[in-house]
Amino acid sequence: MKKNKVSIIEKTLNSISNRKRAPVAGFFALLILYFVATFLTSSLAGAQGSIKIVGSSVQVYAFAGVFAALANICIIFMVLFYGKLGFRIAMIALCIQIPMISMGIFVRKNLSSLSGLFTDIFTIIAIILLQKNNERMDRYQEKLRDQAINDMLTQLPNRFACSELVNDLIKRGEKFTAVSIDINHFKSINDSIGFNAGNAVLIEIASRWKTIADSGLSGTLDFITRLSGDEFALIIRDYRSDEDIIKTIRQYESALSNRVTIDDCDLYITASFGYAEFPTDADNLNSLFSYSDAAMSESKRLNSSDHIMRFTPDLLKAGRSLEIERKIRAALEDDTIYFNLQPQFDLEHKLRGFEALARMKDSDGNNISPGEFIPIAEKVGLVDKIDGTVFRKSAEFFGTLLKKSPAPDVILSVNVSVRHLMKNDFLDEMREIVRTSGVPASQLEVEITESIMIDSAEKALECILELKRMGMKIAIDDFGTGYSSLSYLNKFPADLLKIDKSFIDKMNANESSKKYVAAIISIGHIMNFDVISEGVEQPEQLETLREIGCDFIQGYIWGRPLSPDDAEAVYMGAV
Repeated sequence: MKKNKVSIIEKTLNSISNRKRAPVAGFFALLILYFVATFLTSSLAGAQGSIKIVGSSVQVYAFAGVFAALANICIIFMVLFYGKLGFRIAMIALCIQIPMISMGIFVRKNLSSLSGLFTDIFTIIAIILLQKNNERMDRYQEKLRDQAINDMLTQLPNRFACSELVNDLIKRGEKFTAVSIDINHFKSINDSIGFNAGNAVLIEIASRWKTIADSGLSGTLDFITRLSGDEFALIIRDYRSDEDIIKTIRQYESALSNRVTIDDCDLYITASFGYAEFPTDADNLNSLFSYSDAAMSESKRLNSSDHIMRFTPDLLKAGRSLEIERKIRAALEDDTIYFNLQPQFDLEHKLRGFEALARMKDSDGNNISPGEFIPIAEKVGLVDKIDGTVFRKSAEFFGTLLKKSPAPDVILSVNVSVRHLMKNDFLDEMREIVRTSGVPASQLEVEITESIMIDSAEKALECILELKRMGMKIAIDDFGTGYSSLSYLNKFPADLLKIDKSFIDKMNANESSKKYVAAIISIGHIMNFDVISEGVEQPEQLETLREIGCDFIQGYIWGRPLSPDDAEAVYMGAV
């Protein structure tokens, strides 16, 4: 494929962008209005007589200036809203008009047209400057668009681009199939040969799949995206039957049959595929991907030689995901999402603050594990609403504690998902919480996962910098479990690294595990971050963390997640 050929994926993204531009009908409306105004200007310029307006006599030819101004406004609007096409048509129209006006002035000695000549000349200057500015803005917007829709690691379209395409297809009622893809046993690659090798594998897989999508050899119109980690999504269009869908998916599966060689290691990769069709299986984005994810998860669970499965209603009976989704929606509607607070301490057992943790009960009063409802909330796009509810409620409670007994060094830490952080009104929401809760921004800490540093680094950075300007602290949660690099980490103005519980659990199993945790702590300190270890449960773990210089701990050894009343008792005892 030639390098200058626009790829199918790029064409799809461009078509979505083009549909959001000013309508073509508007361009022709402006053009017609321009010609009408120009004709009326010419007709009225030499007209005799007058008309009365509000008791005053006005010469008819005076209206020529009104329509001349209207014509020039049409010219400016064409350039402003229709870019190069509008600029070219505007220049042609003005370049035709100027000689005609000049002829009237110099041949017919009609000096009354002199003002019109200069107006047109000034309009040409104005639209040239406007077009230059448009070109500069187009280049800037193109750069922003690339950052917004491209996955930084693989250069495939990202989750946002996928959502934009799917929403557009749903809006137009076009039949298509969504395929959820998950790389099998990918974690073992990271664990055995490292995250850099894992990233290299993802890049190679993405390259192979992009080649298929751009080649069109599958016989269908394909759009491949990376959602996060080792999760991908494929959107298939222009097919005639379910057999065509299977045939296309088989091509992406067969692309993995050739081994991937990374650092002289031969890796044999497989993936699980689950798909659902719009509108046959689902009629909205969230349900569609929830169903395709359910099919993919069932394919992975069965662990058979056939890694492809279509969604069927029977899958819902095998799992609780849709039932949990319904309960999440009900809890959000009824405002019954609540929070627990888990205390954080320094190594001298001085209270640092609390982490707010989301909790939920069903309508029967039964607790639903966060490990069950949080992943489902993330998949169906509800996690931002849970984040916001927990943030608001916990901040209001923390604000009452501070009013009772001020403690300027105690922190309230809250989790924020990628989806929540990327919302347009996220910063306004944060400002409103600070205003209504009475908690100083300096005593609020926002926890983000390190996956943001791969999925949305450039987009998230501006938002995080604004949180810092507001005075909030930033913590990088579950550090060491994702695919970030030090280059990304160095860009983030964080205050705290949180070491994931999985590393603390294995820390004392052998010397290398202990050195790994010590290395994370050292990296954090080199970058001027404090470091907190999660999931500390045993005295031996506490002693090791003291020995290797950890700053803070969080875990059952000194504090389980507490109800607000119990957390208040801990707070009052500490201050």
